[in-house]
Amino acid sequence: MGPATPVAREPASTRRSFWGRPGVRREIIGWLFAAPWVFGFLLFTAIPMGFAIWLIFQEWEIITPPKYVGLDNIKLAFTDPLVAKSLSVTGIWSLVTIPLHMVLGLAVALLMNQKLRGINLFRTIYYVPAVVPAVATGILWTWVFHPNYGVLNWIIRSLTGHQGPLWFADENWALPAMVIMSLWGVGGGMVMYLAGLQGIPTVLYEAATIDGAGRWAKFWHVTIPMLSPVLFFNLIMSIIGSFQVFDIAVVTTNGGPNNATLFYMLYLYRNAFNWYKMGYAATLAWILFFIALGLALLQFKVGEYWVFAGGVKLR
Repeated sequence: MGPATPVAREPASTRRSFWGRPGVRREIIGWLFAAPWVFGFLLFTAIPMGFAIWLIFQEWEIITPPKYVGLDNIKLAFTDPLVAKSLSVTGIWSLVTIPLHMVLGLAVALLMNQKLRGINLFRTIYYVPAVVPAVATGILWTWVFHPNYGVLNWIIRSLTGHQGPLWFADENWALPAMVIMSLWGVGGGMVMYLAGLQGIPTVLYEAATIDGAGRWAKFWHVTIPMLSPVLFFNLIMSIIGSFQVFDIAVVTTNGGPNNATLFYMLYLYRNAFNWYKMGYAATLAWILFFIALGLALLQFKVGEYWVFAGGVKLR
């Protein structure tokens, strides 16, 4: 065998340092741009979540040192009747409001999708209630539902001659009144549906017309499949949001009467900031997290059978 061929080396004058290499420079610049988000995620999400996990096993009333209690908080959460009550109220709220909001939001979006003069004004009118702060909304509807001088009971008396329900003061009517109040904000979902409707190619409707499809057939076989990603997104966000009801319950009923509107988030808040049971509140928060996560994952699994991506069903 001949002598080994010497390996050519880059001249020292042209060698680049580790920091001067293009790939390293781009990576550093990328991390610098991502640093604000990473810092915010660590400071406001990851560290608080880790602290909340630690709190599950503690009894801490803020003014006293934390005391390790093992699984006592978890055991209490599964035996606390108010946890079951708050989950029941929140579950009923979710089962009623989610379908109503999705159906009415889509119906309003279909109306607002018409090419009529002044339609932008009507779109704005329907959307504005969705951006009104929840506290202001709660105060407004407290006046509307007032049993004596409320607008709604005045209308009922004028039309029927009978006194209307006590609404927020009646445990049988308090939750239905809040459901009615929530319908005022269907414009938020309407905007999403309207964007989805305007993104459906008109050639699909033209092809359906040529095939002899009527209005209902076009809606069922063209509009719904093409709008299914938006429906799926709104469904996921509605499920998560329905378990976070807090502000309107505080403003209107504060959980009453007789815990008829004791939403889960309101009970969690009371444990944390009224009774200073931070360990128990952290336990309730993690239970809520896993409930919402489980429902969302279930929807992702079920969504494979009815959500179309690019006009093709995922499964």
